[in-house]
Amino acid sequence: MAEKPSVLFVCVHNAGRSQMAAGWLTHLAAGRIVVRSAGSAPADQVNPVAIEAMREVGIDITSEQPKVLTVDAVEASDAVITMGCGDACPVFPGKRYEDWKLDDPAGQGIEMVRQVRDEIRTRVEKLIAELIS
Repeated sequence: MAEKPSVLFVCVHNAGRSQMAAGWLTHLAAGRIVVRSAGSAPADQVNPVAIEAMREVGIDITSEQPKVLTVDAVEASDAVITMGCGDACPVFPGKRYEDWKLDDPAGQGIEMVRQVRDEIRTRVEKLIAELIS
């Protein structure tokens, strides 16, 4: 049995986009993919509006904490998905990198965060299809 593919989601604060993406991937992949998330400058807590938006679709990310992006996390991951952290993400040869252009939900209302949440779901579904053939 081959090792499960692993994905690392990275945004600046690891409080909104990357947490929602990790929540979606954990939920939709149902154990078939190892999921990590981190931030180049982590916030103190996950964005409460992101938590609320995910709760609306039955996904609980209340127990998550923003984590610092480490070289080890990047090295341990097959795919690294960045969300607006620019050059803060270390690059290793042989990894799959994607940059998802997503609006930052920090300080935004629930309507806008729902749009980001739904766009992330679409991208995560595509990612799962590509990783699990």
